[in-house]
Parts: sequence; C-alpha cells; structure tokens
Amino acid sequence: MNDNLKEFIGEALCQPSDYVSYFVSVKLAEMYPGAAIIEDESWAFNLPEYAKAGLCSVWRREAVHCQSKTHWRGVEDSLEREIENGWLNVMWPDRGKAYFIDVFYLTWSNAGCETTRRWIIAETDEVAENFLRAVCAYCDEVHGEILVYQDGSWTKDDKLFTSIKSATFENLILPPPLKLELREDFRRFFASREIYRQYGIPWKRGALFIGPPGNGKTHAIKALVNELGLPCLYVKSFRTEHVAEQSNMRAVFVRARRSAPCLVVLEDLDSLIKDENRAFLLNELDGFADNEGVVVIASTNHPEKLDPAILDRPSRFDRKYRFDLPALPERLAYIKHWNQALQIEMRLTDSEAAALAECADRFSFAYMKELFLSTMMEWIGDQVSGRASGSMFKTLLGRAAILREQLSDGQSPQPTFVINTRTMKHG
Repeated sequence: MNDNLKEFIGEALCQPSDYVSYFVSVKLAEMYPGAAIIEDESWAFNLPEYAKAGLCSVWRREAVHCQSKTHWRGVEDSLEREIENGWLNVMWPDRGKAYFIDVFYLTWSNAGCETTRRWIIAETDEVAENFLRAVCAYCDEVHGEILVYQDGSWTKDDKLFTSIKSATFENLILPPPLKLELREDFRRFFASREIYRQYGIPWKRGALFIGPPGNGKTHAIKALVNELGLPCLYVKSFRTEHVAEQSNMRAVFVRARRSAPCLVVLEDLDSLIKDENRAFLLNELDGFADNEGVVVIASTNHPEKLDPAILDRPSRFDRKYRFDLPALPERLAYIKHWNQALQIEMRLTDSEAAALAECADRFSFAYMKELFLSTMMEWIGDQVSGRASGSMFKTLLGRAAILREQLSDGQSPQPTFVINTRTMKHG
C-alpha cells in the first residue's frame, strides 16, 4: 500500500488540471473499497487549528512525504505552516467513541491559480460528514482573533486582535457626551434583540464615523471591538485580481450573517466604494437578505466623496458620529494623558499643560501625538549630546510652532519616524 500511495500521488500530479480531482476520487475509491470518501475545498477546514485546540490527534503517514508551505510572520511569532501535499492520520473522539480517519491533501495548478483539495476517508458517510462539520464549525468561529478580508479570502489575525487590546474607552479622549453616546448606543443595541423582534424592527445597524484624520475614529472602533466582545470582521479591500469586487462584497456579508451578532468594519469607506460596486454594496446593506445582528461600522475622512445614497439614507447608516478636531478641554485631557507617561524630569506643570493646550488650537490628536514624540526625540538628543537645552515645555512650544506653520501651509506634519496612528493594521 505504501508504494502504491507514492505512485498514486505522483501520477495524480501529472494529470491535466481539470482531470486531477476526478482521477483522485476514482483511485481512492479503488484503494479503499467500502469506505466513505468526501472531497473538500472549504477554507474553514483547518485541521492543524482543530488539532491545536485539543479536539483531535494528528500524525503524518511516514510513507508519504508531507509538503508544507512555511510563512514567516515576524520575529516574535512562530512559523506558520500550510499543508500542500501529504497524508495525515487522525484520531477523532466524538460522543465517547474514537474514530480513525485519513485526510489526503493535494495541490496543483489550475489556470494559473493554485488549487488545494482534501479528501476525508472514514468508515461511514456519517462519520466523514460529522468530522467535516465539526472541523469547519470550530474553525469558522473566531477564538481570540480578528477576521481579516483581503485578496478575496479570510484570514484569522490573532496578532491584530492582541494589538488593539490597549485601546479602551478609558483611554479614548472625546467630548464626554459623544463618548457616552457611542458606548451606550452599541451596548443597548446588542442587549435589545428580543425587543426589536417584539416590535418587528430589523435588528441591524449601520454606523458611520465622520471627521478629519487623526481625531479618534479608529481608536473608538477598537474600543468598541474590545468592549463588546463580539466577532469582528475587518475588510481591508474588496479588490482581487481575478474576481469581481461585487462577488467579494457578497462573500463578506455572507460571512457576516453566519457570524452574527458581529461587527463589520469598513475603514476609509470612500476608498472602498466606487461607481462600479456602489449599487451592490447598497443592496447588501439594505436588500432582501436578512442582516439580523450585523452591525456595520464604517469610517471616512471625506464624506463629500460618498454618494448621498450611502451618506443620507437612514436604513443604511442610521447613526452618524462626528469626530471633529478636539476642542480645548479634549486637547488639555490629551496633553495630561501624555504628561503622566513622561519621565519626571520631562513633565509639565499644570499651568504649562494648560498653556500648551491653548497653543495647540486646530491640532488633531495625531498632530499632538507627533508633537510629543518629535519633542521627546529632540529633548533626549540634546541630553545625549550634552548640548544645553531648555525645558521640555520650551521645546514643546518650539515644535508646536513648526507644526502650526505646516498646518497653515496645508502640509501634513513631518514625523520623526514612521507612526501608524490610524489604521487597524498591526505592522
């Protein structure tokens, strides 16, 4: 059997691309007469993830080489391996009984695209189908990750999920009425499912965060994700090379309906929507499909670029929140927040903090972040070089004057180093 398996795999990969799947099915049926065989290509079937959760035991069939594609995600992360070709033996405990199952992986090129299929071999159709359902159902859910949609497919990003944990309503600086409204509005909505049903009101919501960049929109989204504790689907792009954007929009909302109650995040909505796909998005938001429990949170720096059908029709984005440039109380609160984190020798007095808040008129939170970071770099550089330097407050005022001049010229602030202040991205 071992030699037969080796020959079988090699022979399968030599078949024409449109014949591979049928060839494998026929050969497996000959090799395992009477067994149940299911062919699967679902993205949700992630056997290593299922096994890592302790829900089954997996080992490689030694006679068959297991070819894996290895991905490096970063210095602090383990290497990620994706099986392309191989044969795995599985021991799956279910309802007090242990089942032994084979899973065969095969990857080949089909019209320039890689196709990976899996064949599940079990003693009965019921065992094979139950195993497939169990693996897909577990892997379809999120377990401490953000579901990210990009290039026409979903990936689970645990690193992104961890990176946003520091964003909370406690460290979100906004006008108190706006912060309270944001927090209570979403909390009440998700707690009111039965009331909506009782009165025949669709239990869905669209919220649009509007305002110039750097004023807390993304921080507010992160804080909501953390506080609500619901599955979050983050759409980076609807664009792919070989598939229409309309098809990708459909895939996003099909997944959202399956994950409900959940949050769908469309950051920088004006860059995601074009004339060609606008009507399709409107249909997904407000068409015949039932979006019960789906909350779409979109943000835009340029509401003037959005079609009135998106911006003004209540059934699509029924709540709009404005994130304007921070007023004096918010600027002072932000400065005090930063001041508490500074080393003692860098800290401002209360009167200096108040004066700096007055000086930072028309500064966004992103500008004020750049103000502190660039000033700290300059102040520390002076200390290291031994150059005589003034107080931190004096250095801040000098840097603020430079940033204010850039604002008057319509320029963006020039950062000391790359600072990612807006996106959900983790790297």
